[in-house]
Amino acid sequence: MGLTDTAPAVDFSCVRGARGLRGFLLHAAMALGAACAVSSALAQAYPSRPIRFIVPFGVSAGDAAARLLATAMGASMGQPLVVENITGAGGLTGTTQMVRSPKDGYTISLVNNGHVINPNIYKDMPFDSIKDITPIGMIGHTPLMLVINPSVPAKDLKELIALAKAKPGTLSYGSSGNGSALHLAGVMFAKEADVNIKHIPYKAAAQMYTDLIGGHIDMSFPAASTAAAQVQSGKMRAIGVTSQVRSKAQPNVPTLAQAGLPNYNFVGWFGIAGPAGLPRPIVDRLNAELKAALALPEVQEGLAKLDVTSMGGTPEVAAQFIESELEKHTQLVKQSGATLQ
Repeated sequence: MGLTDTAPAVDFSCVRGARGLRGFLLHAAMALGAACAVSSALAQAYPSRPIRFIVPFGVSAGDAAARLLATAMGASMGQPLVVENITGAGGLTGTTQMVRSPKDGYTISLVNNGHVINPNIYKDMPFDSIKDITPIGMIGHTPLMLVINPSVPAKDLKELIALAKAKPGTLSYGSSGNGSALHLAGVMFAKEADVNIKHIPYKAAAQMYTDLIGGHIDMSFPAASTAAAQVQSGKMRAIGVTSQVRSKAQPNVPTLAQAGLPNYNFVGWFGIAGPAGLPRPIVDRLNAELKAALALPEVQEGLAKLDVTSMGGTPEVAAQFIESELEKHTQLVKQSGATLQ
């Protein structure tokens, strides 16, 4: 029986026979047994060929984490997870391919903050970010870091906020585009600190970093792992990380919550999902393999180098997390006013 086969439907016509109830119960028991057999067959037969693992963005901590896990999960499952970067439209291009793929477990995708940002900035979405996916499990989260150009006369968060209040609308922060995670991190900062700062969106993060180092913009919120080298060289000054726990890459840098904004919490996160309607035995198998891979010492070490804290959990936990992040990002996008055609 193939992966897309279903258990035989119960024939209710038996209740009209002479032995109505007895016949119905017997037939129902047979159908239940067949369903269990199908589930068992699914779990045992899957996977029988390579699994396509779409990463809907380019080189990043999320991409590196996906490749690390693909190697570990592929070795355990006996079939490779082939990572394929399909970039474009803030992750929509790649995720759309996953959503429209067969519901057989042979196409899965990484999902991240962009998955819950996109419904709020694109007027025409090709899919529903909640209804059209099957959450499989969470990989982990990584902090961003509030960094400033060394010429900005502020040594810590308190001084930066005071400077922003003294010169409203003067300090600028760069991001990798309207509605991006870096943009929304700045929106949350402005709200929590009650300051007016100017957003400068860039088409490419590389240009943003160049302008930040050159003093053309004052501050930004890059991934902590990305900013670490520039901070250590003195080209950027670290003010605080955006998570509730300190960065593994920069343990001496306080969190923004510790530095004076107790409610500030914004992280980049990654999870794995398949198309809606993915059979539960396949979901459970992938979730179990993900959790086993996350527990491996070599994977833990690799994630630590990427400044990623593993999350794990059940598919239900992943679903709840993604839904809560959708609500959170919806509010931030509304505050930012960001929109794309």
